[in-house]
Amino acid sequence: MMMNYRMFSLGAMALALFVVGAPAFAAKDADEAMHDGKVVSITSSKLVMSNKGDKDNKEHTHKLATDVKVTLDGKACKAEELRAGMKIRVTTTTKDAKVATQIEAIDKNETFANTHDEGRNEDPRHHEEN
Repeated sequence: MMMNYRMFSLGAMALALFVVGAPAFAAKDADEAMHDGKVVSITSSKLVMSNKGDKDNKEHTHKLATDVKVTLDGKACKAEELRAGMKIRVTTTTKDAKVATQIEAIDKNETFANTHDEGRNEDPRHHEEN
């Protein structure tokens, strides 16, 4: 009898943690938007890029967050190490689509190291002219 009570209590606690914790993880993902493209130019504070699949090859600009995370082929690097023409995946917040919080670039690799669902949380504001 005591063993069943303990198992039930443990299961109830695990369920409660899942129910309370899951929205926090979902909120983080819901607050992010990603889009793919290519580097046109980049400095330590600004990225100019073109969108993947954009027939007009329109360019738009992102300010880099002070704590931006930049990777090249899955390894941390500085923004200035990226070169024009490299494929990139840019993450912004939905609150400010003009500020890049993460840039994943690939040069030698075929796919992004931190593969996300293609177009997940795609933000149409990224396709607007600056």
